[in-house]
Amino acid sequence: MLACEERAARFLALTGLDPARLRAGLADRAVLAAPLTFLADHEPDLLRAAEALAVSPEELVAARNALDS
Repeated sequence: MLACEERAARFLALTGLDPARLRAGLADRAVLAAPLTFLADHEPDLLRAAEALAVSPEELVAARNALDS
């Protein structure tokens, strides 16, 4: 997801996170859910990520929902 500079900038702007907070928040469910929420909110990115990870878009959304609960 962050290999594309434009997408990375949009992700950071929309989530309010920065690279340091992302690294520091690896044990924080909200931080872990942020990229999945970002993807779920923009279907083209969700589809590209699912394809790159060899999972279904539904699996990514389910992972986000599991982190949100």
